[in-house]
Amino acid sequence: MTEARHARAPGKVRAARLTDLAALGELSRLAQSDGNGARSLGLPVNGPPIGVFSLFRLPLVAFRPHDLLFVHETDGRVSGLVRVERENWRDDWTIVELDAIGTANAGEIRFRLVQQVLREGQKRGAARFHVACADDDDNVELFMQAGFARYGEERVLYRPPDQALPAPWSEEQAAAHRIRQARPADAPALMQLYSAVTPQPVQRLEAFRIPDWERQGSNWRVPRSSMAPILRFADLEGYVVESPDGRQLDAFVQIGVARADQPHYLRVMGRPEADPSDLITFALGAIAGQVGHGGETRVDRGVLGPVRTYESPADRRLEEAGFAEIALLTLLLRETLVRVADPALVPAAVRPWEVTRG
Repeated sequence: MTEARHARAPGKVRAARLTDLAALGELSRLAQSDGNGARSLGLPVNGPPIGVFSLFRLPLVAFRPHDLLFVHETDGRVSGLVRVERENWRDDWTIVELDAIGTANAGEIRFRLVQQVLREGQKRGAARFHVACADDDDNVELFMQAGFARYGEERVLYRPPDQALPAPWSEEQAAAHRIRQARPADAPALMQLYSAVTPQPVQRLEAFRIPDWERQGSNWRVPRSSMAPILRFADLEGYVVESPDGRQLDAFVQIGVARADQPHYLRVMGRPEADPSDLITFALGAIAGQVGHGGETRVDRGVLGPVRTYESPADRRLEEAGFAEIALLTLLLRETLVRVADPALVPAAVRPWEVTRG
């Protein structure tokens, strides 16, 4: 038995209130700091590898109407918190923060918070629960005890701000490399690209459909990544690379320019036989063009680039563009839907009662 569940922790789990703001901010700060024994998901959101910014200065600063926040209260003091983002166009919930003060009961506190999220999600019709975490502090064991399945790993790469971003490309230069902005009509081709890159078991679990790829803008959540639910953007933009014959898409990139004290975002996906190097350079230039001010490019936050381990060699192309790994995260998922066998057709010459008797 791991440390995730030692004993029944005293106290209660309840919904967070605005009066908890100061305590939540302090708890979140402690959980994202090293050397104090606090437990967290271990996401690369603070500390020396990234720099001075903090994505979790106060959990309620970036709190959205469709987010949920529960706390564990012990003797009138907040001793744990869990924050969940609910996708407003899919029945998917993502746990983006799970913290507890470093006491003997921290594992049990976090387990109770996860159970509260699962109960709340089942009442509200959640189909899937997602979480990404570092494989330490009993994180993976805790979620597997709660019924989550481990289905992949994701490398989080970071391009520091001391490297100047490339200049934005002109429309003519982008067109010469067959790069253009993604459109809703690209949804079938994007689904085919995703299917060509993603293993079948992951496709089955993530359960994307063509309509999911039609949705573009600030709430665009495909393809999934560990960082997208955490970071806050003014908008998300997608660009594609058409194949030379124009029959399919060879690569796709999603970029998000930070609107707060956080890094920018780049998510690239490409066919194994296609080289996304030009698309990555174009995307970095597009970020530079949006953060430029008065003719000078501000690069004070850097750029995060998450990539799944099965999406190689995209990670190597990012490294060639100045990115370096800062974290390796485990991806876990729990489904609430019961899968049934797909319906099948029978030959027209066979009568229904013969199939039943057989």
